[in-house]
Amino acid sequence: MKEKPKILLIEDDPDFVEVITRVLKTRPYQIAVAYNGDEGLQKIREEKPDLILLDIMMPKKDGFIVADEISKDASLIDVPILALTSFSESLGQPFSFKVSEYLQKSIKPEELIGMIEKHLKSRSFFNDQPKPPAYFPKA
Repeated sequence: MKEKPKILLIEDDPDFVEVITRVLKTRPYQIAVAYNGDEGLQKIREEKPDLILLDIMMPKKDGFIVADEISKDASLIDVPILALTSFSESLGQPFSFKVSEYLQKSIKPEELIGMIEKHLKSRSFFNDQPKPPAYFPKA
């Protein structure tokens, strides 16, 4: 049996953490939480998450700094980061650091789960079907 994917939520608002945790518990995920950037970086190294939900606006070490530090660690380069932001969608991709997706904090639960599963599938979670061979010989 495959191990449950581990998701790390880095978010300073306890109420938002509670809401997102409830949503995540509807799926077979292991959930870890960090309430600030320093704790988040520590938990990333300890927990080795399969996906990170990262708040951008946090006191002290914000999501900009955390994402930058993640991008400098070769062992974390393939971990999807879904950036949670309250900025307007009209800004497009407002930040220069590399994240997999920018999500509005007002995202609907089913859309959040869809984005998470999309990125976990790219890491081979929930993908029980064998991949077809690149070449199909003629019969």
